Amino acid sequence: MSFAVAPELARIVRPGILWLEGATVVEREPRLDAPLAAAESSVRAHPPEEIAAVRTMYKRVGIDPTRRRPSSEALLRRVRKGDPLPRINSMVDVCNWCSLEFQLPYGLYDAARIQGDVTLRLGGEGESYPGIRKDEVHVGGRITLADATGPFGNPTSDSARTMVTPETTRALLIVFAPMEIDGRRLTHVLDVTAARMHEFTGAVPANDLH
Repeated sequence: MSFAVAPELARIVRPGILWLEGATVVEREPRLDAPLAAAESSVRAHPPEEIAAVRTMYKRVGIDPTRRRPSSEALLRRVRKGDPLPRINSMVDVCNWCSLEFQLPYGLYDAARIQGDVTLRLGGEGESYPGIRKDEVHVGGRITLADATGPFGNPTSDSARTMVTPETTRALLIVFAPMEIDGRRLTHVLDVTAARMHEFTGAVPANDLH
């Protein structure tokens, strides 16, 4: 299973990629209660700077980021309003924690539900997928992840087809970073994310298994 960026996005998106193996996903991980609460308190006291380049990434493909918000911005708005981070399962909770803290949109997918190679591209006219707890997500002209079956994710909302559940043991994690993000910063983001995934789900990056 390979990952490629289509030419039309090569100068717009700098994706950070983790293939994770050996995960044990639980619906509620009590060890996450304290760090998530601390992250929420920190964000309310000292809100992280919104990354303008993330909005610019949307605008460069013709998407209004105030109408379709990056997932990271949606999490920040939720927490600053006084609501807690959503609790879905241990792997998704870690993903949301990192997205909130680093203010970069993340995508998380069950690798066993991905069919063939993955491409980051612009969605074609009329393309869509059933969203997670949402109606159909239309991705025409939007930054989109697709496999042999079709689109399954974007920086705003992901598909029900590839969502992570307690049955997930292998996952693909994508940080949808704008090209303007420094490569060293993105490496730091991925390192922290991988460490938290290992601590709270047991998952390790696939290349660490060899």
